[in-house]
Amino acid sequence: MRFPFRLLALLLILAVVLYPLVWMVGTSLKSPQEIVNNIGLVPREFTPSNFSEGWTKFDVSFGRFFLNSALVSLLTVAGNTISCLLAAYALGRLRFRLRGFWFALMIGTLLLPGHVLIIPQYILFRSLGWVGGDWPYLPLLVPQFLATEAFFVFLIVQFMRGIPRELDEAAVIDGASPYSIFRHVILPLSRPALVTTAIFSFIWTWNDFFRQLVFLSELKDYTAPVALTLFIDSSSESAVGPMFAMSLLSLIPVFLFFVAFQRLLVEGINTSGLKG
Repeated sequence: MRFPFRLLALLLILAVVLYPLVWMVGTSLKSPQEIVNNIGLVPREFTPSNFSEGWTKFDVSFGRFFLNSALVSLLTVAGNTISCLLAAYALGRLRFRLRGFWFALMIGTLLLPGHVLIIPQYILFRSLGWVGGDWPYLPLLVPQFLATEAFFVFLIVQFMRGIPRELDEAAVIDGASPYSIFRHVILPLSRPALVTTAIFSFIWTWNDFFRQLVFLSELKDYTAPVALTLFIDSSSESAVGPMFAMSLLSLIPVFLFFVAFQRLLVEGINTSGLKG
């Protein structure tokens, strides 16, 4: 019987990948003194109070931060899915002047780092009164409804290019308008690409820190990634145990979202971006 070297290699890779998560679970159950003195995975003295302390440590419950993250993430999913789908349909299926130029220009925006754009975006949104106003999430959400995520537009365009144009021509012969073709032909067939867009939009937005830190200024409006920084205070004692406890809870929505749509995600990756 041959030794299963491939299985052993996979188990080693799995151990390396899961080690940070296991370490986080163990650290979230350690006391502040043990976090410093015990670098092992298993705590000597379990301290489940880290979770209750982290949940109620601030004037605003950490549950509020979770709700804020869920609101921003779900609306971002809706905005990216709808706007990028419409932009991709125009660039991938319709014929109009300078279509290639606009598609190349859209692809060119992928070369611009987000940190370069954040300053002009902040100046623009501040001049519109969106920063620190009554609707603090407008700078985070409005661009998502304007097809500003070129990666997802490109992903859906490449998928649509794999859909036979004979379907469009047959629909035109039957008297269908471009809207009808989009509604009854392209939209149902684009499901894998849309699912991929939705999943990545949710995960990236839930884990986003920089943009949310820049545009959110009120404690009650903070999302979970921004709120986690409040546990580390340079001028007083840092609550490391509760921070790891809340960090562990912050991973649960992403994990559940990924597990629930894992099959559709793999299907979307396999069928999107590989056609054209």
